[in-house]
Amino acid sequence: MKRQINDISVASGHGFSGPKEQTLDTIADAIQQHGYVVLTDALNSGLRECLEARIQALGHSDWKLAGIGREQGFHLNSNIRTDHIHWITGDVPAETSFHTWMETLRCGLNQRLFMGLFDFEAHFSKYPEGAFYQRHSDVLSGRNNRILSMVFYLNPNWGTEDAGALVLYSGTENRPIETIAPKLGTLVLFLSDKFPHEVMKANRSRFSIAGWFRGAEQR
Repeated sequence: MKRQINDISVASGHGFSGPKEQTLDTIADAIQQHGYVVLTDALNSGLRECLEARIQALGHSDWKLAGIGREQGFHLNSNIRTDHIHWITGDVPAETSFHTWMETLRCGLNQRLFMGLFDFEAHFSKYPEGAFYQRHSDVLSGRNNRILSMVFYLNPNWGTEDAGALVLYSGTENRPIETIAPKLGTLVLFLSDKFPHEVMKANRSRFSIAGWFRGAEQR
């Protein structure tokens, strides 16, 4: 069953508001019942436009080949993934506003579900035509602090012929349960340890933000 809702946040002053209380309730209910949710038209249009402009302004040297693992275990493997990333630091207004939206979500989910979400990290992702990321889990080997995964798409006028879907799998039944087109404004949230997933090859460049709400790390 597709867990989709619509959310159009309203600009507030010079910044942008976070998710509405009703939206937070709906997200929390979906995560509690199903473990994931897909939102269409998430974030407000002004913030989406700022994030689009930000990602398009990044130069070739700003993007790094994405790898597998972290710290000493980090390595490149083009058989598994061929995307490029740029970590979001909050040094520009668009990134700051995005982090503010996610901070509101973090606090809202902690209040409703007692998830113990401690902090949030994210990066821009660029998948050139033909790039992919094979099926994987967001929980890194030897680390279990990723609790909730997030993907937000920045691809206007994305059609079925463009391909590049995100496929979520059931961790218990080993079967696809959701295929999500990377259309502008679509936000996906899912429990990091419950849903293996993959990014299919696209027929044009594909942009997104990938992030993780983390708990206090336990090794």
